[in-house]
Amino acid sequence: MEVLHSTIVGNGAPLLILHGYFGMSDNWRGLGNKFAENFEVHLIDQRNHGRSFHSDDFDYELLVEDLHYYIKSHNLSKVHLLGHSMGGKVVMLFAVTYPEMVDKLVVADISPKYYKPHHQHILAALNAVNFSIQDSRKKVEDVLKIYIEEPGILHFLLKNVYWKTKGELAYRFNIHSLTENNSEVGEALPSFTHFNGPTLFLRGENSNYITKNEAPLIEAHFSNASIVTVKNAGHWLHAENPADFYAEVVTFLNN
Repeated sequence: MEVLHSTIVGNGAPLLILHGYFGMSDNWRGLGNKFAENFEVHLIDQRNHGRSFHSDDFDYELLVEDLHYYIKSHNLSKVHLLGHSMGGKVVMLFAVTYPEMVDKLVVADISPKYYKPHHQHILAALNAVNFSIQDSRKKVEDVLKIYIEEPGILHFLLKNVYWKTKGELAYRFNIHSLTENNSEVGEALPSFTHFNGPTLFLRGENSNYITKNEAPLIEAHFSNASIVTVKNAGHWLHAENPADFYAEVVTFLNN
C-alpha cells in the first residue's frame, strides 16, 4: 500500500488537513503555515489528487483506509482532523470508524447527508481538454472557460494543470477515475454511526451545503458538535474568509 503524499510543517499536536474534490494540499498552504504556529500540520493529498497515487478505485471507505495507513505510517496516535467538502466526508467517516484515533474533529461546509451529483459541468469542462492539442496553459484555460464562468472555480481548477514533461501538460488529479466514480462523492455517512468527541462544523454564510435542516442529522451522528457560520463566505469558506475560519478553528482546538 502506498502512503499519501503530504507536506508537514510546524510543531505540536498533529493537525491533519484534507482538501475537497479536485483540490490538493497546496490549496491549504497559506492557512497551513498559520496553523503551524500552534500545531504539527499535515497537508495531505488524497488518492487521485495532488501528488498522491492514482487508482481506478475511489470511494469513502478507501479514502478512510488511506488516511488510517498514513497515520500509522507516521507513528501518530491521537490527531486533530480538519476536512473540507469531500475531505469533510472523509474525516467524518474516519472519526466514526476509528474514534480512538481522533482528538478533535473539524468539518468545513459539508454535512453527513447524501448530496446529488452536481459536478457534471466541471467534469465536462475538464474532459473537453485534449492536452495534445491544448499545449499551453492559455489554450487549456480557453477550453475550460467555455463551460465555467466563475473565475474562482476556473483558477482553482487551473492550479491542477502542470508540465508532466517538457512540452506536455497534464492534470495532477486522475480525471478518469474522478469521472467514473463521481457518484461516490455525494454518499451519505452510514446510518447509526456515531462519534462523541468534540466536533466543529463550519458553514459558509452564503453556502447551501449545510442548512438549518441538517442540525438534527449532525446531532444524531456527532452528539458533541457545534455548528458555526463563517460570515461573508460561500462553500470555499477557508479561501473566502481565511481570517475568521482560522480564528474559529484555533479557538476550538485550543479550548
